[in-house]
Amino acid sequence: MPARSIMHMDLDTFFVSVERLLDSRLEGKPILLGGTSDRGVVASCSYEARSFGVHSGMSMKMARQLCPEGIVIRGNSSNYMKYSAMVTDIIKESFPLYEKTSIDEFYVDLSGMDRFFGCLKMASESRKRIIKETGLPISFGLSQNKTVSKVATGEAKPNNQIKVDTGLEKAFLAPLSIKKIPMVGDKTYQLLSNLGVKQIRTLQQMQPEMLEKVLGKNGLLLWKKANGVDTSPVIPYTERKSISTERTFDRDTIDVAKLKGILTAMAENLAFQLRRGNKVCACVTVKVRYSDFNTYTLQAHIPYSSADHVLIPKVLELFDRLYNKRLLVRLIGVRLSSLVTGSYQMDLFSDNEELINLYQAMDKIRNRFGDRSVMRASGIQARSIGRGNPFTGDAAPLLANRRS
Repeated sequence: MPARSIMHMDLDTFFVSVERLLDSRLEGKPILLGGTSDRGVVASCSYEARSFGVHSGMSMKMARQLCPEGIVIRGNSSNYMKYSAMVTDIIKESFPLYEKTSIDEFYVDLSGMDRFFGCLKMASESRKRIIKETGLPISFGLSQNKTVSKVATGEAKPNNQIKVDTGLEKAFLAPLSIKKIPMVGDKTYQLLSNLGVKQIRTLQQMQPEMLEKVLGKNGLLLWKKANGVDTSPVIPYTERKSISTERTFDRDTIDVAKLKGILTAMAENLAFQLRRGNKVCACVTVKVRYSDFNTYTLQAHIPYSSADHVLIPKVLELFDRLYNKRLLVRLIGVRLSSLVTGSYQMDLFSDNEELINLYQAMDKIRNRFGDRSVMRASGIQARSIGRGNPFTGDAAPLLANRRS
């Protein structure tokens, strides 16, 4: 089987780089980008700030203590989405098969291109074009699989490139820290460190069965990655347009408390689906169908978000404007559209650390025990909600018109 050629591209300190494009006075300065209050969180920081020990996810209060001369910027998600789209368009024009995994990160399958242009040449020319047309620094790693290419990108930064030739994957990975392997988080790192495993070469020399005993089913996967083995494909990228959910009642109702409770549950669930799918939305629509079968909708545009505390009030506001108190309601629905790739991190510019930790804790519980294992009290009476099929297009319900 012929060797694959997979490129991983990552825009260097993306948020900071965009801010510097918009204001050249920020060049060379330590930048702290995120929530501006002490309770805020660092969404991104410049390399100059990192030299003081600052990192993303750190509280802004601690970041300011470590880097007193740091320039704090709230950030503007619309600007970041705009530049991300510009880079995506260039990649789309250049390559037939690419995967966009976040607002600033891409995989490209160049397999077979060596016989025509040369994979390294194509990758380098694409990188140069992005830098020239957008002004943004970008790095890439090129190898036969996703894992090695992603690690290579990290080693290439800032604003550079690395190619790992086929057959040299193990040698390239061996001297690096196990933290460089994408699936190794803080807990796994601590566990392996306690066992005396700190470099990838040590993982390479271990028996896979031993890792499986220590880490469970992820142990074998980690061993394969440490040895430069990864057969996961580049997944073709498509922009999903919307997710939605609606509910038809067995008996038409004018119980406003019940209606608002169900709408709250709907919005909360859709917000979770956004975060799980690494998406944010910019448009909220509420739908009401009355007993006479007349259907009305009302929508509003919002700053990109996947946060409950942003989406739920907007849904309830639209319902209040739409609801006719003289008529029985047969159906209600919520739709979130204008979706783009972007994690909840895009909301860190205004949210505090406690709120972000709360969302992460709730989402962790939902991922383990189910979507409705934790929810707001106001939505508890919504025993069932129809749920749109996440990220498969417009209004594709999994539980279409489920009746209570």
